[in-house]
Amino acid sequence: MRRIKGIILGLVIGIPLGLWLGFNMGKDRPLLSNPFKEAAFQEKIKETSDRLIEKSGEALEKSGQALQKKVQEGEPPATPQEYPKR
Repeated sequence: MRRIKGIILGLVIGIPLGLWLGFNMGKDRPLLSNPFKEAAFQEKIKETSDRLIEKSGEALEKSGQALQKKVQEGEPPATPQEYPKR
């Protein structure tokens, strides 16, 4: 009986504590900060800019790979006059 009480007490304390710490880890916040606090405007801007930089880097990498592939196949790269007008 004593062992069951210990397990139940451990679950009652461990689950909320684990959720709290896990939520803060997932949001890249300090572990003991308030998980319900809304992010400040500056933090939101930083997160958005980080995502934008990451996406633009991926796009540049893909375009560079496509350009290398064209050069390897012997095709000349497109000039600005060949681009379709919008």
